[in-house]
Amino acid sequence: MNAMLDPFARPEADDHPVVLVVDDDPDSVALLCRMLEPAGYTVLVAGDADTALERLELAVPDAILLDAVMPGLSGFELCRRIKACAELAHVPVVFMTGLADTDSLVEGFAAGGVDYVVKPVREPEVLARLRTHARNARAARLARQAVDLANLGVLLVDRQGRVAWCSPKAAAWLEGLLQGSARVPEQLLRLAVGASVQPAESYTVRNMGSSGLGETMLLIEPAAGPVAPSRLARAALTARETEVLSWVAKGKTNRDIGQILGLSPRTVNKHLEHIFTKLGVETRAAAAALASRHWAQED
Repeated sequence: MNAMLDPFARPEADDHPVVLVVDDDPDSVALLCRMLEPAGYTVLVAGDADTALERLELAVPDAILLDAVMPGLSGFELCRRIKACAELAHVPVVFMTGLADTDSLVEGFAAGGVDYVVKPVREPEVLARLRTHARNARAARLARQAVDLANLGVLLVDRQGRVAWCSPKAAAWLEGLLQGSARVPEQLLRLAVGASVQPAESYTVRNMGSSGLGETMLLIEPAAGPVAPSRLARAALTARETEVLSWVAKGKTNRDIGQILGLSPRTVNKHLEHIFTKLGVETRAAAAALASRHWAQED
């Protein structure tokens, strides 16, 4: 059987996808571990939402299998918190639920879930869905990292003129124009169906065509001018943030950095959130690459 179509196929030899299983039922967790580990996945386990958040401070998984109904914080609310975190927003969340009613399914998708499986789960279905969503999420993450590193202003606009997604650079340039609105300025909206290149104050906007699902991709570029200092030089990081970023650039985890600097992993994560915002990036890899490139140029 073709490995691309075989849900039981093991991941490639150099690929070690990590799945976080969040479920308060020990029997369900044990069953999923028996399914996933022989298929080549590394499995992290959490019995409730609070434990899951602690796990996510230490490692970013390739996918999350999440029980919808748990004591305390529900799976739906946990998913919302995950999607609200820039470093975790790309991780696909697959709900596990015994609830087959439409309202529960709609709530799961509204919370940010990409798919669901009905309990009791079936091995071929779980493996096939995980494999597809983890691969798609990884490809999307790499593409967004490339946009971050290239310092490109990319904007996706839907048919109603609403912002579907934009890179950190595009968000920074458009902040004054959007003024809290979800709709793009009229001059940019006209561009989505008009000319290929149009100047707009200190930058130009290029229509890159349809990106699918009725969305148009716009590329925003700064107008020609004097060479600006690097993003890291303009970021005004604090001394502690610079220390954290330097260890991130060396490949250290939040736990490693916490031990080195005498901080908790949660505090390290807070510093990283500030660093991402100041650098205008969304991922750890993009921040590390910017730092490495900046410091290499200084040497």
